Amino acid sequence: MLLSAELTLVRRTTIFTSAAAILRCLTTITTAIEHGRKNTRGGRGTTNDDYFATVHHISNIVRRDIYLERTLNKMRISNIVNSELVYRVLRSCCHCGIESFRFFNWVRTQHPSYEPTTVEFEELLKTLARTRHWETMWKVAEQMKNQNLPVSPSIVCFIIEHYGKYGLIDQAVELFNKAKNFNCPQTTEIYNSLLLALCEVKNFHGAYALIRRMVRGGGVPDKRTYSILVNGWCSAGKMREAQKFLEEMSRKGFNPPVRGRDLLIDGLLNAGYLESAKELVRKMTKEGFIPDVETFNSLAEAICKSGEVDFCIDLYNDVCRLGLCPDIETYKVIITATSKVGRIDEAFRILHRSIEDGHKPFPSLYAPILKGLCRRGQFDDAFSFFSDMKVKGHSPNRPVYTMLIKMCGRAGRFVEAANYLVEMTELNLWPMSQSFDMVTDGLKNCGKHDLAKRIEQLEISPRGA
Repeated sequence: MLLSAELTLVRRTTIFTSAAAILRCLTTITTAIEHGRKNTRGGRGTTNDDYFATVHHISNIVRRDIYLERTLNKMRISNIVNSELVYRVLRSCCHCGIESFRFFNWVRTQHPSYEPTTVEFEELLKTLARTRHWETMWKVAEQMKNQNLPVSPSIVCFIIEHYGKYGLIDQAVELFNKAKNFNCPQTTEIYNSLLLALCEVKNFHGAYALIRRMVRGGGVPDKRTYSILVNGWCSAGKMREAQKFLEEMSRKGFNPPVRGRDLLIDGLLNAGYLESAKELVRKMTKEGFIPDVETFNSLAEAICKSGEVDFCIDLYNDVCRLGLCPDIETYKVIITATSKVGRIDEAFRILHRSIEDGHKPFPSLYAPILKGLCRRGQFDDAFSFFSDMKVKGHSPNRPVYTMLIKMCGRAGRFVEAANYLVEMTELNLWPMSQSFDMVTDGLKNCGKHDLAKRIEQLEISPRGA
């Protein structure tokens, strides 16, 4: 019994000490806020650091404190409570539904001068939908309605899509029908959200009926409308239905903003049917047609990830002969792929074509070639190419220098690595500590002790300053 009483006393003392420490911390922060200097935060008498530290502490209380209202009451923050602070805390607690609702109610009851705006209400609605607190979400929506605050179409879309995500399609349809009651028109975006919700539960009959209703009501389907339904059918293996849908919409005069075959390719890729997508593109190219550049980029990226780089390069050459105009994303995908498999000459050819097209090479374009040359041991060519890119392309960034230093270190070229370290510091691109360690150790091992000492001094001097 005596031992049990002692343990209880220890626990209570620990809890009391912890609570006291938290309270002291909060008091220090709020005191700093009250006596801080004015700045650009609307003349609240706070510094930026104090303000954001307070937001962070309030967010932690909301997320973790069982008695959050009691703890918040001990903070003297009335002079900084406004719409911005409430919004920042709600956004920071976006995965804590009921806790965010309690905080919102606390602010409104304890600070009568605070008038919530649409921004805070909608952030809270999103949090409650995300955490599936549907009843509380509807209470908040009714509060908005009572204050004559409209619910924006983007929030209605967000909630409908989350209903669909959790299989609550009846509730999604109900909200779609009730949207007008909240001064929110049934826009194309809202139709698309319900369409996505229906496709989530594989209700393609209902989805197709919704599009017919949209067209009858004078709505105009956009690219996302077609993409959602085509993606849904493709994911369910219903290629024929997707093709019939596109043909029917075309007959009715509602042609998609992109070509039907591109939508089918995108749908197959999104559903994971890479071989079917490749077959469709093969068929297109044989008939003399080419995919849209965005569709080709998605296909090329998927093919390269699967390891079929040679097929991707051959496909790229075929579509370019047919008239495809590559964009910068195309060059990035293909140059990376060719460099990775060691086809450096091909990568150089594609890079030069991008320059001829008017693109100034940026680091993610020439870094793969640089790395490929180093892997093949062609360091002199790599150094010459790097120097050329510093003149003709965008300035190299920190990752490019880091990669080049690492490749030099692996090949035992520590003097060149040291030169690039110095070059980085001159450009205010501070090297990683691992790079310094690798270079200094390598220089010492190969007898370059004086240079190693200078590199060590270089690492210390800017930090000491």
